[in-house]
Amino acid sequence: MRTREFLLAARLDATVLETWVEAGWLVPHRDDEAADFSDADVARARLIRDLQHDMGVNEEAIPIILDLIDQVHGLRQMLREVATAVSVQPDEMRQRIVAEIRSVSVRTTLGAPDMENE
Repeated sequence: MRTREFLLAARLDATVLETWVEAGWLVPHRDDEAADFSDADVARARLIRDLQHDMGVNEEAIPIILDLIDQVHGLRQMLREVATAVSVQPDEMRQRIVAEIRSVSVRTTLGAPDMENE
């Protein structure tokens, strides 16, 4: 969606949008004509607005929170890719992978040292 539509959907004014884009909090796709925003950008803008206005989060904390959220999304994507890769393996291999994951999980839960990191 173009900037005007985005401003309406996100309930922002142009000055705030410009500030957030300059800060790197929102990164629209750009083509030859203008900026293009996605539905995810609208959700991110609403989150930023909620953090600032409803939760009282200061401007110094916003990029930290956004970075953590981006990391979580990246990890979720990576986990989906690993799960897809595991799902196409033969049954015996999937069972070995699940057993290894459980073994690592039990060692971690019990506080046993991770042998790979020693």
